[in-house]
Amino acid sequence: MTIRLIRGAAVAAAMVSGVAACSAPSGGSGGGESAYSVVIGVASEPDTLSPLLGYGKDGNSKIFDGLLARDADLKLRPALAKALPEVGDDGLTYTYTLRDGVEFSDGRPLTASDVVFTYETVLDEKTNNTARSELDAIKAVRADGDDKVAFTLKYPYAPFAGRTVLPIVPEHVAGDQDPNTGSFNTKPIGTGPYVLSAWSRGEKLTFKANPRYWGGAPKVKTVTMAIIEDDDVRATRLRSGDLDGAILPPNLAATYKNDSDESDSGKKTYVAKSYDFRAVTLPTENEVTGDRAIRQALDVAVDRQAMADKILDGAGRPAYGPLPIDDPWFTKDTERGQDLDKAKQILDRAGWKTGVDGVRAKDGQRATFVLRYPSGDKVREDHALAYASDAKKAGIDVKAESATWEVIEPRMKDDAVLAGGGSTGDPDFGLYTLLNSSLAGDGFNNMGRYDNPAVDKALDTGRRNQDEATRRAAYDMVQRELVKDPGYTFLTHIDHVYVLADRWRGLTTQLEPHEHGFASGPGWNIEDWQPKQ
Repeated sequence: MTIRLIRGAAVAAAMVSGVAACSAPSGGSGGGESAYSVVIGVASEPDTLSPLLGYGKDGNSKIFDGLLARDADLKLRPALAKALPEVGDDGLTYTYTLRDGVEFSDGRPLTASDVVFTYETVLDEKTNNTARSELDAIKAVRADGDDKVAFTLKYPYAPFAGRTVLPIVPEHVAGDQDPNTGSFNTKPIGTGPYVLSAWSRGEKLTFKANPRYWGGAPKVKTVTMAIIEDDDVRATRLRSGDLDGAILPPNLAATYKNDSDESDSGKKTYVAKSYDFRAVTLPTENEVTGDRAIRQALDVAVDRQAMADKILDGAGRPAYGPLPIDDPWFTKDTERGQDLDKAKQILDRAGWKTGVDGVRAKDGQRATFVLRYPSGDKVREDHALAYASDAKKAGIDVKAESATWEVIEPRMKDDAVLAGGGSTGDPDFGLYTLLNSSLAGDGFNNMGRYDNPAVDKALDTGRRNQDEATRRAAYDMVQRELVKDPGYTFLTHIDHVYVLADRWRGLTTQLEPHEHGFASGPGWNIEDWQPKQ
Protein backbone atom coordinates (compact mmCIF):
# COMPACT_ATOMS: atom_id res chain seq x y z
CA MET A 1 0.00 0.00 0.00
CA THR A 2 1.12 3.60 -0.28
CA ILE A 3 3.65 4.55 2.33
CA ARG A 4 1.36 6.31 4.71
CA LEU A 5 2.78 4.35 7.60
CA ILE A 6 0.97 6.23 10.31
CA ARG A 7 -2.43 6.30 8.74
CA GLY A 8 -4.32 3.12 9.42
CA ALA A 9 -4.35 -0.12 7.55
CA ALA A 10 -4.12 1.97 4.38
CA VAL A 11 -5.74 5.11 3.03
CA ALA A 12 -9.21 5.22 4.57
CA ALA A 13 -12.00 4.68 2.08
CA ALA A 14 -15.30 6.53 2.31
CA MET A 15 -18.23 4.25 2.98
CA VAL A 16 -20.42 3.78 -0.05
CA SER A 17 -24.10 2.98 0.29
CA GLY A 18 -23.78 0.28 -2.31
CA VAL A 19 -21.20 -1.67 -0.35
CA ALA A 20 -23.84 -4.12 0.82
CA ALA A 21 -24.06 -5.29 -2.78
CA CYS A 22 -20.63 -6.89 -2.40
CA SER A 23 -20.58 -10.54 -3.42
CA ALA A 24 -21.72 -12.63 -0.49
CA PRO A 25 -20.23 -16.05 0.26
CA SER A 26 -21.73 -18.64 -2.03
CA GLY A 27 -23.24 -21.66 -0.38
CA GLY A 28 -23.22 -20.21 3.13
CA SER A 29 -20.94 -21.97 5.60
CA GLY A 30 -21.14 -25.35 3.99
CA GLY A 31 -18.77 -27.08 1.63
CA GLY A 32 -18.80 -27.14 -2.17
CA GLU A 33 -17.85 -24.01 -4.05
CA SER A 34 -18.00 -21.90 -0.86
CA ALA A 35 -14.71 -23.43 0.24
CA TYR A 36 -13.04 -22.21 -2.94
CA SER A 37 -13.95 -18.54 -2.49
CA VAL A 38 -13.72 -16.12 0.40
CA VAL A 39 -15.12 -12.65 1.13
CA ILE A 40 -13.19 -10.71 3.76
CA GLY A 41 -14.25 -7.41 5.31
CA VAL A 42 -11.43 -4.89 5.71
CA ALA A 43 -11.42 -1.34 7.09
CA SER A 44 -9.87 0.46 4.14
CA GLU A 45 -8.55 0.16 0.62
CA PRO A 46 -5.22 1.07 -0.97
CA ASP A 47 -4.66 4.21 -3.01
CA THR A 48 -2.75 2.17 -5.55
CA LEU A 49 -1.78 -1.41 -6.34
CA SER A 50 1.62 -0.44 -7.76
CA PRO A 51 4.76 -1.37 -5.80
CA LEU A 52 6.45 1.55 -7.54
CA LEU A 53 4.35 3.80 -5.28
CA GLY A 54 4.72 1.62 -2.20
CA TYR A 55 2.04 -1.07 -2.44
CA GLY A 56 3.14 -4.31 -0.78
CA LYS A 57 6.60 -2.96 0.04
CA ASP A 58 6.88 -5.19 3.13
CA GLY A 59 5.86 -8.36 1.25
CA ASN A 60 2.68 -10.45 1.14
CA SER A 61 0.97 -8.40 -1.56
CA LYS A 62 -0.43 -11.56 -3.25
CA ILE A 63 -0.36 -9.92 -6.67
CA PHE A 64 3.42 -9.65 -6.66
CA ASP A 65 6.50 -11.33 -5.26
CA GLY A 66 9.83 -9.97 -4.10
CA LEU A 67 13.24 -11.53 -4.49
CA LEU A 68 12.74 -12.78 -0.94
CA ALA A 69 9.73 -13.37 1.31
CA ARG A 70 9.20 -14.15 4.99
CA ASP A 71 7.98 -17.41 6.47
CA ALA A 72 5.64 -17.88 9.44
CA ASP A 73 8.46 -16.99 11.83
CA LEU A 74 9.45 -13.93 9.73
CA LYS A 75 12.68 -15.56 8.61
CA LEU A 76 13.73 -14.59 5.10
CA ARG A 77 13.30 -17.25 2.44
CA PRO A 78 13.76 -17.30 -1.35
CA ALA A 79 10.82 -16.20 -3.52
CA LEU A 80 11.69 -14.94 -7.01
CA ALA A 81 15.32 -15.63 -6.14
CA LYS A 82 16.58 -19.22 -6.08
CA ALA A 83 18.36 -18.70 -2.78
CA LEU A 84 19.29 -16.10 -0.21
CA PRO A 85 21.76 -13.52 -1.59
CA GLU A 86 25.49 -13.93 -1.86
CA VAL A 87 27.01 -11.13 0.23
CA GLY A 88 30.49 -9.81 -0.53
CA ASP A 89 32.84 -6.85 -0.25
CA ASP A 90 32.31 -6.57 3.51
CA GLY A 91 28.59 -6.19 3.09
CA LEU A 92 28.65 -3.82 0.12
CA THR A 93 27.41 -6.22 -2.58
CA TYR A 94 24.36 -8.49 -2.65
CA THR A 95 23.88 -10.85 -5.60
CA TYR A 96 20.67 -12.73 -6.37
CA THR A 97 20.05 -15.49 -8.92
CA LEU A 98 16.48 -15.64 -10.20
CA ARG A 99 14.27 -18.70 -9.99
CA ASP A 100 13.81 -20.55 -13.30
CA GLY A 101 10.52 -20.49 -15.20
CA VAL A 102 8.76 -17.63 -13.42
CA GLU A 103 6.18 -15.80 -15.54
CA PHE A 104 4.12 -12.70 -15.01
CA SER A 105 0.37 -13.24 -15.11
CA ASP A 106 0.34 -12.09 -18.76
CA GLY A 107 2.68 -14.94 -19.72
CA ARG A 108 5.87 -12.92 -20.18
CA PRO A 109 8.96 -14.29 -18.39
CA LEU A 110 10.53 -12.59 -15.38
CA THR A 111 14.05 -11.31 -16.08
CA ALA A 112 16.74 -9.46 -14.20
CA SER A 113 15.88 -6.30 -16.12
CA ASP A 114 12.46 -6.26 -14.40
CA VAL A 115 14.20 -6.24 -11.02
CA VAL A 116 16.54 -3.42 -12.07
CA PHE A 117 13.63 -1.41 -13.48
CA THR A 118 11.61 -1.80 -10.27
CA TYR A 119 14.36 -0.61 -7.95
CA GLU A 120 15.57 2.19 -10.20
CA THR A 121 12.03 3.54 -10.60
CA VAL A 122 11.36 3.49 -6.86
CA LEU A 123 14.66 5.32 -6.30
CA ASP A 124 13.91 7.93 -8.96
CA GLU A 125 13.03 11.21 -7.23
CA LYS A 126 10.30 11.80 -9.82
CA THR A 127 8.42 8.76 -8.50
CA ASN A 128 5.98 9.64 -5.71
CA ASN A 129 7.15 6.96 -3.32
CA THR A 130 7.74 8.31 0.19
CA ALA A 131 9.48 5.06 1.21
CA ARG A 132 12.49 5.93 -0.94
CA SER A 133 14.59 6.52 2.18
CA GLU A 134 14.21 2.83 3.03
CA LEU A 135 16.42 2.03 0.02
CA ASP A 136 18.89 4.82 0.71
CA ALA A 137 21.77 2.35 1.01
CA ILE A 138 21.57 1.35 -2.67
CA LYS A 139 24.29 2.87 -4.84
CA ALA A 140 23.53 0.86 -7.97
CA VAL A 141 21.61 -2.18 -9.18
CA ARG A 142 22.53 -4.02 -12.37
CA ALA A 143 21.54 -7.10 -14.32
CA ASP A 144 24.08 -9.78 -15.12
CA GLY A 145 22.36 -11.60 -17.94
CA ASP A 146 18.69 -12.56 -17.63
CA ASP A 147 18.89 -14.38 -14.32
CA LYS A 148 21.26 -12.51 -12.01
CA VAL A 149 20.95 -9.17 -10.20
CA ALA A 150 23.68 -7.41 -8.25
CA PHE A 151 23.16 -4.58 -5.74
CA THR A 152 26.04 -2.32 -4.77
CA LEU A 153 25.56 -0.40 -1.52
CA LYS A 154 26.92 2.98 -0.44
CA TYR A 155 27.55 1.68 3.06
CA PRO A 156 27.14 -1.63 4.90
CA TYR A 157 23.45 -1.88 5.76
CA ALA A 158 22.87 -4.85 8.04
CA PRO A 159 19.17 -5.47 7.28
CA PHE A 160 19.43 -4.92 3.51
CA ALA A 161 18.23 -8.42 2.58
CA GLY A 162 14.96 -7.64 4.36
CA ARG A 163 14.40 -4.74 1.96
CA THR A 164 14.41 -7.12 -1.01
CA VAL A 165 10.91 -8.37 -0.25
CA LEU A 166 9.97 -5.35 -2.42
CA PRO A 167 7.56 -6.61 -5.12
CA ILE A 168 8.89 -6.79 -8.66
CA VAL A 169 6.89 -5.28 -11.54
CA PRO A 170 7.12 -6.02 -15.29
CA GLU A 171 9.17 -3.48 -17.21
CA HIS A 172 7.40 -4.41 -20.46
CA VAL A 173 4.14 -3.02 -19.00
CA ALA A 174 5.04 -0.37 -16.42
CA GLY A 175 8.10 0.86 -18.29
CA ASP A 176 5.96 2.66 -20.86
CA GLN A 177 3.90 4.52 -18.25
CA ASP A 178 4.29 7.40 -15.84
CA PRO A 179 4.65 5.56 -12.50
CA ASN A 180 2.63 8.23 -10.73
CA THR A 181 -0.40 8.31 -13.02
CA GLY A 182 -0.24 5.24 -15.28
CA SER A 183 -2.93 2.59 -15.56
CA PHE A 184 -0.62 0.07 -13.87
CA ASN A 185 -1.64 1.63 -10.54
CA THR A 186 -5.12 0.13 -10.85
CA LYS A 187 -4.47 -2.66 -13.39
CA PRO A 188 -1.42 -4.44 -12.00
CA ILE A 189 0.38 -7.44 -13.48
CA GLY A 190 2.63 -9.50 -11.24
CA THR A 191 4.05 -12.93 -10.53
CA GLY A 192 2.03 -13.58 -7.35
CA PRO A 193 -0.61 -16.20 -6.57
CA TYR A 194 -3.52 -13.88 -7.39
CA VAL A 195 -4.49 -11.38 -10.10
CA LEU A 196 -6.86 -8.45 -9.73
CA SER A 197 -10.09 -9.14 -11.62
CA ALA A 198 -12.22 -6.17 -10.54
CA TRP A 199 -12.01 -3.05 -8.36
CA SER A 200 -15.03 -0.95 -7.41
CA ARG A 201 -13.65 2.03 -5.50
CA GLY A 202 -14.97 2.28 -1.97
CA GLU A 203 -16.80 -1.03 -2.32
CA LYS A 204 -14.66 -4.07 -3.07
CA LEU A 205 -11.64 -5.58 -4.79
CA THR A 206 -11.85 -9.06 -6.30
CA PHE A 207 -8.88 -11.31 -6.96
CA LYS A 208 -8.68 -14.55 -8.95
CA ALA A 209 -6.16 -17.35 -8.58
CA ASN A 210 -3.23 -16.99 -10.97
CA PRO A 211 -2.96 -20.22 -13.03
CA ARG A 212 0.62 -19.26 -13.98
CA TYR A 213 1.81 -18.88 -10.39
CA TRP A 214 5.25 -20.45 -10.01
CA GLY A 215 4.27 -21.90 -6.62
CA GLY A 216 1.25 -23.72 -8.02
CA ALA A 217 -2.30 -22.46 -8.53
CA PRO A 218 -4.04 -21.70 -5.18
CA LYS A 219 -6.98 -23.86 -4.08
CA VAL A 220 -8.94 -20.76 -3.00
CA LYS A 221 -9.95 -19.49 -6.43
CA THR A 222 -11.60 -16.16 -5.64
CA VAL A 223 -10.87 -13.63 -2.89
CA THR A 224 -12.99 -10.52 -2.40
CA MET A 225 -12.02 -7.64 -0.11
CA ALA A 226 -15.16 -5.82 0.98
CA ILE A 227 -14.29 -2.25 1.97
CA ILE A 228 -16.22 -1.50 5.16
CA GLU A 229 -14.78 1.41 7.10
CA ASP A 230 -17.04 1.25 10.14
CA ASP A 231 -16.09 -1.43 12.69
CA ASP A 232 -19.66 -2.04 13.84
CA VAL A 233 -20.98 -2.41 10.30
CA ARG A 234 -18.20 -4.87 9.49
CA ALA A 235 -19.09 -6.95 12.54
CA THR A 236 -22.80 -6.88 11.68
CA ARG A 237 -22.19 -8.04 8.13
CA LEU A 238 -19.96 -10.84 9.35
CA ARG A 239 -22.63 -12.01 11.79
CA SER A 240 -25.31 -11.88 9.09
CA GLY A 241 -23.29 -14.20 6.83
CA ASP A 242 -22.59 -11.54 4.21
CA LEU A 243 -18.86 -11.99 4.90
CA ASP A 244 -16.72 -15.08 5.39
CA GLY A 245 -14.28 -13.19 7.56
CA ALA A 246 -13.19 -9.79 8.84
CA ILE A 247 -10.64 -7.97 10.91
CA LEU A 248 -12.37 -6.69 14.04
CA PRO A 249 -11.54 -4.67 17.14
CA PRO A 250 -10.89 -6.98 20.11
CA ASN A 251 -14.16 -6.14 21.88
CA LEU A 252 -16.23 -7.05 18.81
CA ALA A 253 -14.19 -10.15 18.03
CA ALA A 254 -14.64 -11.35 21.62
CA THR A 255 -18.25 -12.31 20.85
CA TYR A 256 -16.99 -15.21 18.76
CA LYS A 257 -15.73 -18.42 20.38
CA ASN A 258 -13.36 -21.04 19.00
CA ASP A 259 -15.16 -23.96 20.59
CA SER A 260 -17.08 -25.50 17.70
CA ASP A 261 -20.02 -26.31 19.99
CA GLU A 262 -20.34 -22.66 21.01
CA SER A 263 -19.08 -20.90 17.91
CA ASP A 264 -21.20 -18.33 16.12
CA SER A 265 -22.07 -19.77 12.69
CA GLY A 266 -18.97 -21.96 12.60
CA LYS A 267 -16.44 -19.10 12.80
CA LYS A 268 -13.02 -19.06 14.44
CA THR A 269 -10.90 -16.24 15.79
CA TYR A 270 -7.21 -15.78 15.01
CA VAL A 271 -4.97 -13.42 16.93
CA ALA A 272 -1.79 -12.01 15.42
CA LYS A 273 0.74 -10.27 17.66
CA SER A 274 1.92 -7.06 16.07
CA TYR A 275 4.26 -4.09 16.13
CA ASP A 276 1.20 -1.95 15.40
CA PHE A 277 1.18 0.92 17.89
CA ARG A 278 -1.31 3.63 18.68
CA ALA A 279 0.25 6.95 19.59
CA VAL A 280 -0.56 10.65 19.72
CA THR A 281 1.54 12.86 17.46
CA LEU A 282 2.68 16.05 19.17
CA PRO A 283 3.45 18.61 16.44
CA THR A 284 6.53 20.65 17.30
CA GLU A 285 5.12 23.72 15.52
CA ASN A 286 2.03 23.85 17.73
CA GLU A 287 2.45 26.40 20.55
CA VAL A 288 1.30 23.90 23.17
CA THR A 289 2.51 20.49 21.95
CA GLY A 290 5.77 22.10 20.82
CA ASP A 291 6.65 22.70 24.47
CA ARG A 292 8.83 19.87 25.76
CA ALA A 293 7.35 20.11 29.26
CA ILE A 294 3.86 19.50 27.88
CA ARG A 295 5.09 16.45 25.99
CA GLN A 296 6.95 15.11 29.02
CA ALA A 297 3.93 15.62 31.26
CA LEU A 298 1.58 13.87 28.86
CA ASP A 299 4.01 10.94 28.63
CA VAL A 300 3.63 10.19 32.35
CA ALA A 301 0.01 11.32 32.72
CA VAL A 302 -1.42 8.50 30.59
CA ASP A 303 -2.50 5.14 31.95
CA ARG A 304 -1.27 2.78 29.25
CA GLN A 305 -2.12 -0.39 31.14
CA ALA A 306 -5.74 0.69 31.56
CA MET A 307 -5.96 1.31 27.80
CA ALA A 308 -4.61 -2.16 27.05
CA ASP A 309 -6.96 -3.77 29.57
CA LYS A 310 -10.15 -1.83 28.87
CA ILE A 311 -9.98 -0.57 25.30
CA LEU A 312 -8.20 -3.60 23.86
CA ASP A 313 -9.84 -6.10 26.21
CA GLY A 314 -6.36 -7.50 26.88
CA ALA A 315 -5.60 -8.03 23.17
CA GLY A 316 -2.52 -5.83 23.27
CA ARG A 317 -0.01 -4.32 25.66
CA PRO A 318 1.27 -0.92 26.80
CA ALA A 319 3.58 0.89 24.37
CA TYR A 320 6.54 2.86 25.68
CA GLY A 321 7.97 3.58 22.25
CA PRO A 322 7.82 2.28 18.67
CA LEU A 323 9.21 -1.14 19.63
CA PRO A 324 7.09 -3.58 21.66
CA ILE A 325 8.35 -4.63 25.07
CA ASP A 326 9.03 -8.18 23.82
CA ASP A 327 11.16 -7.02 20.87
CA PRO A 328 14.84 -8.01 21.31
CA TRP A 329 15.86 -4.40 20.57
CA PHE A 330 13.55 -2.88 23.21
CA THR A 331 15.36 -0.96 25.98
CA LYS A 332 14.00 -2.71 29.06
CA ASP A 333 14.19 0.02 31.69
CA THR A 334 12.20 2.57 29.68
CA GLU A 335 8.84 1.20 30.87
CA ARG A 336 6.91 3.84 32.79
CA GLY A 337 3.58 3.83 34.53
CA GLN A 338 1.07 6.61 35.10
CA ASP A 339 2.44 9.24 37.51
CA LEU A 340 0.14 12.25 37.74
CA ASP A 341 2.16 13.85 40.52
CA LYS A 342 5.25 13.82 38.32
CA ALA A 343 3.27 15.24 35.41
CA LYS A 344 2.06 18.13 37.56
CA GLN A 345 5.58 18.79 38.88
CA ILE A 346 6.98 18.96 35.34
CA LEU A 347 4.35 21.51 34.34
CA ASP A 348 4.78 23.55 37.53
CA ARG A 349 8.54 23.84 37.01
CA ALA A 350 8.02 24.89 33.38
CA GLY A 351 5.69 27.72 34.35
CA TRP A 352 2.37 26.15 33.32
CA LYS A 353 0.06 27.39 36.10
CA THR A 354 -3.39 26.01 36.85
CA GLY A 355 -6.28 28.38 36.10
CA VAL A 356 -9.64 28.65 37.81
CA ASP A 357 -11.14 26.28 35.26
CA GLY A 358 -8.48 23.67 36.01
CA VAL A 359 -6.65 24.22 32.71
CA ARG A 360 -3.07 25.37 32.88
CA ALA A 361 -1.67 28.40 31.09
CA LYS A 362 1.71 29.99 30.47
CA ASP A 363 2.37 33.52 29.19
CA GLY A 364 -1.25 33.84 28.17
CA GLN A 365 -1.31 30.54 26.27
CA ARG A 366 -3.80 27.97 27.59
CA ALA A 367 -2.67 24.33 27.63
CA THR A 368 -5.22 23.16 25.10
CA PHE A 369 -4.98 21.49 21.69
CA VAL A 370 -7.04 19.44 19.25
CA LEU A 371 -6.53 15.68 18.91
CA ARG A 372 -8.03 14.26 15.71
CA TYR A 373 -8.87 10.62 15.05
CA PRO A 374 -10.36 8.98 11.93
CA SER A 375 -14.13 8.63 11.83
CA GLY A 376 -15.44 5.08 12.23
CA ASP A 377 -12.32 3.76 13.98
CA LYS A 378 -13.69 2.81 17.39
CA VAL A 379 -10.32 1.73 18.79
CA ARG A 380 -8.71 5.07 17.97
CA GLU A 381 -11.72 6.96 19.26
CA ASP A 382 -11.52 5.14 22.59
CA HIS A 383 -7.77 5.82 22.81
CA ALA A 384 -8.33 9.50 22.05
CA LEU A 385 -11.04 9.87 24.71
CA ALA A 386 -8.99 8.04 27.34
CA TYR A 387 -5.96 10.17 26.49
CA ALA A 388 -7.99 13.37 26.86
CA SER A 389 -9.35 12.17 30.20
CA ASP A 390 -5.87 11.44 31.55
CA ALA A 391 -4.48 14.74 30.25
CA LYS A 392 -7.27 16.67 31.99
CA LYS A 393 -6.12 15.28 35.34
CA ALA A 394 -2.78 17.04 34.77
CA GLY A 395 -4.44 20.30 33.70
CA ILE A 396 -4.11 19.88 29.94
CA ASP A 397 -7.27 20.32 27.85
CA VAL A 398 -7.26 17.91 24.89
CA LYS A 399 -10.20 18.27 22.51
CA ALA A 400 -10.74 14.90 20.80
CA GLU A 401 -12.47 15.29 17.44
CA SER A 402 -13.30 12.80 14.70
CA ALA A 403 -12.71 13.61 11.04
CA THR A 404 -12.02 12.00 7.69
CA TRP A 405 -8.42 11.66 6.57
CA GLU A 406 -9.12 14.28 3.93
CA VAL A 407 -9.71 16.72 6.79
CA ILE A 408 -6.92 15.41 9.01
CA GLU A 409 -4.06 15.37 6.48
CA PRO A 410 -3.79 19.12 5.84
CA ARG A 411 -3.88 19.78 9.60
CA MET A 412 -1.22 17.31 10.76
CA LYS A 413 1.38 20.09 10.98
CA ASP A 414 -0.58 21.83 13.74
CA ASP A 415 -3.04 19.31 15.22
CA ALA A 416 -2.27 16.16 17.16
CA VAL A 417 -3.42 12.91 15.55
CA LEU A 418 -4.27 9.53 17.08
CA ALA A 419 -1.86 7.71 14.81
CA GLY A 420 -0.72 4.17 14.14
CA GLY A 421 2.49 2.67 12.83
CA GLY A 422 5.08 -0.03 13.32
CA SER A 423 7.27 -2.29 11.19
CA THR A 424 8.68 -5.76 11.70
CA GLY A 425 12.10 -7.03 10.65
CA ASP A 426 14.64 -4.55 12.01
CA PRO A 427 14.55 -1.44 14.23
CA ASP A 428 15.69 0.70 11.29
CA PHE A 429 12.48 -0.22 9.45
CA GLY A 430 10.18 1.28 12.05
CA LEU A 431 12.22 4.06 13.62
CA TYR A 432 13.93 5.94 10.80
CA THR A 433 10.87 7.16 8.90
CA LEU A 434 9.03 7.88 12.13
CA LEU A 435 11.69 10.03 13.80
CA ASN A 436 14.36 11.29 11.41
CA SER A 437 14.14 15.06 10.92
CA SER A 438 15.03 14.78 7.23
CA LEU A 439 11.56 13.25 6.72
CA ALA A 440 9.63 15.78 8.80
CA GLY A 441 6.33 16.53 7.10
CA ASP A 442 7.09 14.10 4.27
CA GLY A 443 3.59 12.74 3.82
CA PHE A 444 2.87 10.38 6.70
CA ASN A 445 6.53 10.07 7.61
CA ASN A 446 7.48 11.92 10.82
CA MET A 447 4.00 13.44 11.06
CA GLY A 448 4.77 15.57 14.11
CA ARG A 449 7.97 16.98 12.54
CA TYR A 450 10.10 15.64 15.37
CA ASP A 451 13.58 17.17 15.30
CA ASN A 452 16.21 15.84 17.67
CA PRO A 453 19.86 15.94 16.46
CA ALA A 454 20.94 13.24 18.89
CA VAL A 455 18.20 10.91 17.62
CA ASP A 456 19.12 11.69 13.99
CA LYS A 457 22.75 10.78 14.68
CA ALA A 458 21.83 7.54 16.44
CA LEU A 459 19.44 6.54 13.64
CA ASP A 460 22.18 7.06 11.06
CA THR A 461 24.63 5.06 13.19
CA GLY A 462 22.17 2.19 13.44
CA ARG A 463 21.51 2.31 9.71
CA ARG A 464 25.14 2.48 8.57
CA ASN A 465 26.76 -0.19 10.77
CA GLN A 466 26.80 -3.96 10.73
CA ASP A 467 28.29 -4.42 14.19
CA GLU A 468 25.42 -5.52 16.43
CA ALA A 469 26.83 -3.96 19.61
CA THR A 470 27.18 -0.58 17.88
CA ARG A 471 23.68 -0.80 16.48
CA ARG A 472 22.22 -1.90 19.80
CA ALA A 473 23.81 1.07 21.58
CA ALA A 474 22.41 3.43 18.94
CA TYR A 475 18.83 2.18 19.22
CA ASP A 476 19.13 2.11 23.00
CA MET A 477 20.03 5.80 22.84
CA VAL A 478 17.05 6.56 20.58
CA GLN A 479 14.62 4.96 23.01
CA ARG A 480 16.11 6.73 26.03
CA GLU A 481 16.01 10.06 24.23
CA LEU A 482 12.30 9.53 23.46
CA VAL A 483 11.69 9.41 27.21
CA LYS A 484 13.51 12.72 27.75
CA ASP A 485 12.18 14.39 24.59
CA PRO A 486 8.98 12.61 23.48
CA GLY A 487 7.76 13.51 20.02
CA TYR A 488 4.78 11.19 20.44
CA THR A 489 2.86 9.79 23.36
CA PHE A 490 3.00 6.07 22.68
CA LEU A 491 -0.04 4.31 24.13
CA THR A 492 -0.50 0.65 23.15
CA HIS A 493 0.62 -2.09 20.81
CA ILE A 494 -2.45 -3.79 19.37
CA ASP A 495 -3.05 -7.44 18.61
CA HIS A 496 -4.78 -7.89 15.25
CA VAL A 497 -7.87 -10.04 15.64
CA TYR A 498 -9.47 -11.83 12.69
CA VAL A 499 -12.66 -13.88 12.55
CA LEU A 500 -13.13 -16.38 9.71
CA ALA A 501 -15.56 -19.11 8.72
CA ASP A 502 -14.12 -22.48 9.66
CA ARG A 503 -14.01 -23.94 6.14
CA TRP A 504 -10.27 -24.21 5.44
CA ARG A 505 -7.14 -25.90 6.75
CA GLY A 506 -3.65 -24.45 7.03
CA LEU A 507 -4.57 -21.09 8.56
CA THR A 508 -1.89 -19.45 10.72
CA THR A 509 -0.78 -15.91 11.57
CA GLN A 510 2.51 -14.02 11.56
CA LEU A 511 3.91 -11.29 13.77
CA GLU A 512 2.51 -8.30 11.89
CA PRO A 513 3.44 -4.71 11.10
CA HIS A 514 0.98 -1.81 11.18
CA GLU A 515 -0.20 -2.39 7.63
CA HIS A 516 -2.68 -5.25 7.39
CA GLY A 517 -5.50 -6.27 5.10
CA PHE A 518 -6.26 -9.06 2.62
CA ALA A 519 -2.67 -10.36 2.75
CA SER A 520 -2.41 -10.27 6.53
CA GLY A 521 -3.70 -12.30 9.43
CA PRO A 522 -4.54 -15.84 8.29
CA GLY A 523 -4.47 -14.48 4.74
CA TRP A 524 -0.68 -14.10 4.74
CA ASN A 525 -0.47 -17.61 3.23
CA ILE A 526 -3.91 -17.84 1.61
CA GLU A 527 -2.32 -19.51 -1.43
CA ASP A 528 -1.63 -22.51 0.85
CA TRP A 529 -5.13 -22.85 2.30
CA GLN A 530 -6.85 -26.17 1.70
CA PRO A 531 -10.65 -26.54 1.69
CA LYS A 532 -11.98 -28.85 4.38
CA GLN A 533 -13.54 -31.95 2.89
